[in-house]
Amino acid sequence: MTEGDLVKGKDPDAVLEWLRKNPGLKELSAEYPDEWERVQGELGAVLGQGKSEDLQLYLKRLAMQGSVPARGLGNKKTTDTAVRHIIHYRMAHIAVKQHCIAIATGIESGKVRFNLLNGFVAQKLLFADGLERKPVSMFWFRIVWPLIWQKRLLMPLVQPEGIYCFYSRQLIAALAEKIGPRSCLEIAAGDGTLTRFLAQQGVQVQASDDYSWEHAVRYPEWVAKLDAKEALRLYGPEVVICSWPPAGNSFERQVFRTRSVQLYIVISSRHRFAAGNWGDYQQQSMFSLEEDLELSRFVLPPELDAGVYIFRRKSAAT
Repeated sequence: MTEGDLVKGKDPDAVLEWLRKNPGLKELSAEYPDEWERVQGELGAVLGQGKSEDLQLYLKRLAMQGSVPARGLGNKKTTDTAVRHIIHYRMAHIAVKQHCIAIATGIESGKVRFNLLNGFVAQKLLFADGLERKPVSMFWFRIVWPLIWQKRLLMPLVQPEGIYCFYSRQLIAALAEKIGPRSCLEIAAGDGTLTRFLAQQGVQVQASDDYSWEHAVRYPEWVAKLDAKEALRLYGPEVVICSWPPAGNSFERQVFRTRSVQLYIVISSRHRFAAGNWGDYQQQSMFSLEEDLELSRFVLPPELDAGVYIFRRKSAAT
């Protein structure tokens, strides 16, 4: 396949505009079946090695070429190449996310839904109304969660809506204590749930997101429509927080480059291929890194095997 074949007969700028709407894997693979077959082959080879670091390196390599430019690139050959890389990365990234969810839940394919009883119990335990999450009581979670026999279905059902985890009351209280009176910025905030919970605890926090999931997430007006670099420059926060940053993303490195930041808190997965830019985490030298095991226990559900990672600037007491 030549680089031009992927968008043959199509306006590359129109394809870029379509990609900005974040089509799902089903749409991408239907539109570009040959590219999907290629991605499946690559992922099969990487996953067959059984090494998470190989998958992480694979995603990182693709991510370097997989962002959607703000506008067309002018030169048609260059634009065709960019479109090809973006489609390839999108397919691989979504497929890896689905693989991670399958590991955590045991659901690999097919349509899934709660029955009436399980759905009712899960709704009362985790949501305030509709898909609006609430701070979860660990006391009730420990009692009720074992009684939900369809718990494996939860994350496959809510992940397409931009929900990657649930936050316990204990987690929110502990995060608020760590942040204290310092200014805080949440990047890649989605619907702003974490910011909302922290603000209720008196934290001075601002949510920001580039709105790239506008097709699935309802963004409140108070979530600033800014990418991470713009938000960091505008707000100059002392503390930054991010929940489930995409694997191999290119924006977290901006946190380490922002001089005002003293503390960076990442709510993520212990499976390094599933979330976060571990290459940048390990290459940066200005911040120390540790997992807060106590906080990790308060990210729900436990089947996600979540980790809360704390970056502290070495030159300042935090």
